Amino acid sequence: MARIIAVSNQKGGVGKTTTAINLGAALALAGHKTLLIDLDPQANATSGVGIRRGSVAHGIYDAIVGDRSLPDVILDTDLDLLKLAPSERNLAGAEIELVSFDERETRLKQTLNGIRSEFEFILIDCPPSLGILNLNALVAATSVLVPIQCEYFALEGVADLWDTLARIRNGPNPDLEIEGVLITMCDDRTNLANQVISELRSFLGPQVFETVIPRNIRLAEAPSHGKPVLLYEPKSRGAESYLQLAQEVISNDHAKGVREGA
Repeated sequence: MARIIAVSNQKGGVGKTTTAINLGAALALAGHKTLLIDLDPQANATSGVGIRRGSVAHGIYDAIVGDRSLPDVILDTDLDLLKLAPSERNLAGAEIELVSFDERETRLKQTLNGIRSEFEFILIDCPPSLGILNLNALVAATSVLVPIQCEYFALEGVADLWDTLARIRNGPNPDLEIEGVLITMCDDRTNLANQVISELRSFLGPQVFETVIPRNIRLAEAPSHGKPVLLYEPKSRGAESYLQLAQEVISNDHAKGVREGA
């Protein structure tokens, strides 16, 4: 059964979509059949793997709100083992439409039940909010991967994030675990970056991945070419860091629990 990993942070601009795309690509290149679900109405994960925005007839919206099955909306990508359930413009209305649904927070989980045996990993690129779409992702997930930008204000948001995850565990998904906290956009030449890394590791301990994602121009350029950085510039620092992250995720025999008392 697939490990379902929600890539989530209620704060935007932390490298969430970049991580979902490139971790998915790295897992696929390592020989693992992977499904990337673009649950963000901005559809950046969709365009980031080469599917032109506006060209999708049916997407994840149709599977969780409409009458399509998930296999009906899954698309191929440039990597044989990486598939995509795309976002498209109708997904922006799902937050409102789902309010009237019974069991509205479990729609994605129900949708995934029929295909979990077909994949080893399912990655969900979540919207940067705490709305119904993000709730659906956290209820469906077996674990959550949390990208945190390497800057001072990231530290202020950690407590709020842990409170959100604790509420999910105390409610609709008591089995939700922490896959890991990922430090992103790091310039390790600065004292601030090293201070932030030190404080995050001190506060969260082994829940922080050893891998740190650097600020990297090739990583920033790749989405404009509709490619994961592993295909755009496989020898870049950004590509190497996501290959390292994939190995950490693969080697996790079980996800890391929420910190005691968080």
